[in-house]
Amino acid sequence: MPLPVPVLPEGVDPAWLPPAAFRAVGGRRTLIRGSGPLVETVHGEVAEACRSFGGRVVRDAVADGSYDLVLGLGTGELGDEGFTLARAGGTTTVTASGGRGLLYGLFHVVRLGEAAFLDEWAPQIHRPALALRMLDHWDNVAVHPVMGQVERGYAGGSLFWRDGGARGELERVRAYGRLLAACGINALSVNNVNVHAAEARLLTDRIGDVAEIAGALRPYGIRTHLSVSFASPVTLGGLPTADPLDEAVRDWWAEATRRVYEAVPDFGGYVVKADSEGQPGPFAYGRSHADGANLLAAALEPFGGTVHWRAFVYDHRQDWRDRTTDRARAAYDHFVPLDGEFEAGAALQVKHGPMDFQVREPVSPLIGAMPRTRLAVELQVTQEYTGQQRHTCWLGPMWSEVLRFRHQPGLTVAELARGGLVGVSNAGDDPFWTGHPLAQANLYTFGRLAWQPDADPGAVLDEWIALGFPDAPARLADGLHAVLDGSWRTYEKYTAPLGVGFMVQPGHHYGPSVEGYEYSPWGTYHFADRDGVGVDRGVRGGTGFAGQYGTPWAELYESPKTCPDELLLFFHHVPYGHVLKSGKTVVQHIYDTHFEGVEEVEEARAVWDSLAGLVDPARHARVAERYEEQLRSAREWRDQVNSYFFRASGVPDARGRRIF
Repeated sequence: MPLPVPVLPEGVDPAWLPPAAFRAVGGRRTLIRGSGPLVETVHGEVAEACRSFGGRVVRDAVADGSYDLVLGLGTGELGDEGFTLARAGGTTTVTASGGRGLLYGLFHVVRLGEAAFLDEWAPQIHRPALALRMLDHWDNVAVHPVMGQVERGYAGGSLFWRDGGARGELERVRAYGRLLAACGINALSVNNVNVHAAEARLLTDRIGDVAEIAGALRPYGIRTHLSVSFASPVTLGGLPTADPLDEAVRDWWAEATRRVYEAVPDFGGYVVKADSEGQPGPFAYGRSHADGANLLAAALEPFGGTVHWRAFVYDHRQDWRDRTTDRARAAYDHFVPLDGEFEAGAALQVKHGPMDFQVREPVSPLIGAMPRTRLAVELQVTQEYTGQQRHTCWLGPMWSEVLRFRHQPGLTVAELARGGLVGVSNAGDDPFWTGHPLAQANLYTFGRLAWQPDADPGAVLDEWIALGFPDAPARLADGLHAVLDGSWRTYEKYTAPLGVGFMVQPGHHYGPSVEGYEYSPWGTYHFADRDGVGVDRGVRGGTGFAGQYGTPWAELYESPKTCPDELLLFFHHVPYGHVLKSGKTVVQHIYDTHFEGVEEVEEARAVWDSLAGLVDPARHARVAERYEEQLRSAREWRDQVNSYFFRASGVPDARGRRIF
């Protein structure tokens, strides 16, 4: 029987799957061949589209006659997720080896719209570049007194948890799985990597809650993962130790994992944050991170699961007076000596940059330094340091730069990410899913780049616009593209300059505070003084971080003369009068970009205002309200940053603009 399409609660935005996006599919005669749960999902999608637009769907029992669209399972070597798309004799055909592939093939036809039914073309093979395309939800079961319901969440409460238990609104969870499948995401972790007491119990006596969520996501090919605490054998099992080499500990994890798979047979695996920011880990027992990860990999191995072991390990109690300790070095220093020691069932999950999801930082050298280790690369879809979904900041261009980056003359970051691409989710129970309706573009773009890392991000943005605004006149489509396409660089202009980072309010990380972290233990410094600004990370006289890269990057980053301007202050402490490749001095660049950034926000707000009447009123009003806040905040950033550096340098603005 076809699986009905999930019904959204009243007032919830359909995001990139409004009914009109299915018009091209729903108005035709479609044949579906094959059987299985995901085939029934496909059948339900097509049947709903046909009910809306007058088409007809039949199953393989009625195989006579001609069809506009044929969706079917067949033999081949495309794996469970790949599919072939062809058009001949007036019929568009999607053939897949597995149910996920057929589902992805259908959504690809939806993306193409009428273009899928024009002309004739040879078969096209589509398969994901990365086997795992995953979201980590930093959701808390119980409301945390500091972090709230969702840590670094900017879209309301959790889709899964409320008031200390499962939320139970499984129809919306299924609708969420549908949105994720439509952009290519195939896995999801349902709870915070900072595992508190309530979340820890999801592994044992509350695994039934996880099983219900997994059941809602399964019809759209989403495998469920769980963040667990390394100390679980002690806190949940009553053992005196969590030593990864202790036989009783190994037995406890094996039995706990067996029970998880009894409840969730297609369970994906564990996510672990250990020995990081106060979370327990193997260091307490004199063991390595490879020992810790391999313990859980062994427990998951009989079931084909994976442990994603996060490499976000650093000294968060640093003495700000100590110029030799460098947070940027930490992951490399901890993990490179362990290359080759991780089991195949362990994926080391590495943040894309060496610090913490800043608006601009270099690609982590760790990604190119562990050829014998399965690595997963982590991006932050939720906008912790990029405007917290109160600012329009489409991150597709940044992610594209990261994924195409080549460590030495060799493989790209995407090719090195054999353990998959993982994004920190930006979705919650907000009616628009992401708080800011335009932030939906980040979630969609993450999924599409995880599927095809070399895709043109601008083309992906246009896909999102065409799906989410299917009847948009050219003026609306052009306006949406205009306000999003340059928004990342606009945000960079009015916030932290030239890669320096972390000029944010401590704790919540929203809004400017140039010295907010300058004397803190977190290792996030810019070292501005009367003579200059930036962190010397060179090998000669600095922290040596630049030397963690191979050729040509180590040599490029080592000298201020060759270091790219956008990363200059990340790698070097330079005088305010240092001349950039643009011909401007550092301090004049700071002044100019901060004024330009505010002007660009003003222009984007005006474009959005001009689109009133072309956009759903509720959606337009929410974005307009966010633009008011973005403009207020951008002005505050401009004035605080410019005033700080004017007072520090004593150098006036060459253009005579007002600086306080």
